[in-house]
Amino acid sequence: MKKLQLWQQIVIAIVLGALVGIFSPSVVPYIKFMGEIFLRLLKMLIAPLVLTTLISGVVKMGDIQQLRTVGIRIVLFYIITSTIAAAIGMGFALISQPGKGVVDLLTSEVGQAQEYSFVENMIGWIPTNIFESLTNGDTLQIIVFALFSGVVLLILGDSAKTLVKVIEQGADLMLKMTELVMKISPFGIFALIADMMTKLSGSMLMQVLNMIITDWVACLVVIFILQPLLVKALAKISPFLFLKKIAPAMIVAASTTSSAATLPVSIDLSKNELGIPEKIYGFTLPLGNTCNMNGMAVALGVISVFASNLYGYDITAGALIQFVFMGLVLSIGAAGVKGAGIVMSTVLLQTLGMPLTLVPILAAIWPVIDICHTTANITGDLAGTIVVAHSVGELDREVLNS
Repeated sequence: MKKLQLWQQIVIAIVLGALVGIFSPSVVPYIKFMGEIFLRLLKMLIAPLVLTTLISGVVKMGDIQQLRTVGIRIVLFYIITSTIAAAIGMGFALISQPGKGVVDLLTSEVGQAQEYSFVENMIGWIPTNIFESLTNGDTLQIIVFALFSGVVLLILGDSAKTLVKVIEQGADLMLKMTELVMKISPFGIFALIADMMTKLSGSMLMQVLNMIITDWVACLVVIFILQPLLVKALAKISPFLFLKKIAPAMIVAASTTSSAATLPVSIDLSKNELGIPEKIYGFTLPLGNTCNMNGMAVALGVISVFASNLYGYDITAGALIQFVFMGLVLSIGAAGVKGAGIVMSTVLLQTLGMPLTLVPILAAIWPVIDICHTTANITGDLAGTIVVAHSVGELDREVLNS
């Protein structure tokens, strides 16, 4: 098993768990504890992971002076496209309605309609005591505090170098801890899937398929329509030329499902195929690799609607705004984590006040949907890089058109 990649281990665990759950349900009570331990480990990670990685992600954008040129442009591009991506994912999910009418995951604790006021809810995002927020696992309050802290650290600049180093080391700690937890995830997912198969109906499996198709369609719209059109509108470059030039990076991203593994290919393409100088791509691509996750934003938008339908939560206008906001912020916080989709889905469900019984299903389908997610992430990074290079007059069109 150690010779296999994580996603391959998870696929094997899913198959074995399904077989055990279908053909030997009497065994499930004896292995169920592994799934419960895995879920508790995920919950343990949430608060410190979100706090440290978000602060670190904001700080990595550079100092305030540098952000006034390339930085502001690329950060705005990443924020806007991630927000649109989350909205696209949510929009397609509202059309296809994955999870609608299925009661497999409903319990007495969920599905009760509540009055929802977006203004009051937004006020509740502001923490009065960050330590209380950390203790209670109030993720939205932690996110707001982390974003605010990151901006202030940028303003402080060199005077906060020591604190920034501590936070970055804390982020490294949490990322490594997450990596270790994900190493044992096949065991937890095996147990969770086995338990889940004793409860799932055929209609639930159809809705899971609906969710997968919705996610893929939304991602393909982002990859082949949204990002090329933005390049056309903002950099005056043919969408077909753009897609042709970045095709090698798209292939590597889809085959490895790793943004980090694709980064060297993206850098090489930026220099030799797109005509972008190192001073641009040397900043925008590593930053995008860390903070720009269009594919993850799409997935979180879809999952928000999927989970709301499964758990019987009302999808109000205020809730939709919150779904998009969570898609943006959690896609930023997801950077650098192997198995980030599973972890960030856990964060999303807890933030929305929903049970984590959906986690094993999401873990089961993630290797399938992550192909499109990673590709959308990479194309978003390259689209932003070429747009910024054009906006500051640093794009070599002779190289681009060669």
